[in-house]
Amino acid sequence: MYRRIITKIKKMIRPVYQINYIIEDANWSIKWDGIYITENINKQFNVKSGIRVDFENIKNQIVHFGSRNIYLPDKYKKLHKSNKVIFTWFHGTEEDITYIKSLPEGSKNADLIHTSCEISKKKLIHWGAEEKKIRVIPLGVDLSIFHSISRDEKLKRRKELGIPEHVILIGSFQKDGEGWGEGLEPKLIKGPDIFCDAVEELAKNYPIYVFLTGPARGYVIKRLETAGIPYQHKFLENYKEIAEYFNILDLYIISSRVEGGPKAVLECLASGVPVISTKVGMCPDIIQKGHNGFIVDNHSEIVKYAEKFFDSPDQTNSCIKNGLKTVLDYDWQVIAKRYYDDLYSGFLN
Repeated sequence: MYRRIITKIKKMIRPVYQINYIIEDANWSIKWDGIYITENINKQFNVKSGIRVDFENIKNQIVHFGSRNIYLPDKYKKLHKSNKVIFTWFHGTEEDITYIKSLPEGSKNADLIHTSCEISKKKLIHWGAEEKKIRVIPLGVDLSIFHSISRDEKLKRRKELGIPEHVILIGSFQKDGEGWGEGLEPKLIKGPDIFCDAVEELAKNYPIYVFLTGPARGYVIKRLETAGIPYQHKFLENYKEIAEYFNILDLYIISSRVEGGPKAVLECLASGVPVISTKVGMCPDIIQKGHNGFIVDNHSEIVKYAEKFFDSPDQTNSCIKNGLKTVLDYDWQVIAKRYYDDLYSGFLN
């Protein structure tokens, strides 16, 4: 009885937004997306915007589902017809049968579809989404948190972590094991096998040291230990803590087979860290080969361009400098304005 009363009270006092960014009830990436987008829209346009988990009682507002998982296969049917509806689809593979089958109908019931990259846009069209409704807007990065530091400060932070000065520090900050346990079974779409193949080969000729964050990294850890490659693995309490670990790196490798982002590509550029990535997600839209990073097809090319960074300081410094310029267009303030202009403004009275 008391629970019912409390639930009714919460419904009565819940905030009313013009733009409702719907998230899952978890501290995942889309929560941070929603926070940055809505807070910046509030500041720049004075439009009441916010994140929320519930959506069934919203009427006459903009409802943006931050993930396909909370819109499809038929969750959108719980929405009141008076709302303007947007949903985000970051990435997918042919194995996502349930979502793909429900996409054409879900597309008809949405006013707009958002995705973060051209790769995902092409897939959405192939799977039956209405092309005229699709808007491509990349993810953003918080430049007040992610920024470059001096070499002296970098070495100081490494020393505090017990990392030798002479090593080449390669980063990998993600979840790439199946499930939420130890992660000994690799999640292949994240490419942990490609990452390990590359660093094992690099370690034959260079003093490689690997720095990991994220849960379920057991597969990578086991392979690093078997190969005798030194590493550290840190668990983060808060997403924003990751910025201080980007700052200590010499190189970041994105080895995924499928991505919607990843945010790491922007976080590297903002932190002054050279980045090598497979052709996934936003990376081909952002990285210009040899200008601000490298896009590759396989682990052999990761090794090739990593060696170029290691052996060519001028190349490395040029990529870092250009990356710091590139990332200015991806600050969350800039990206939030694009969300407002391309997704929301047409539906506001």
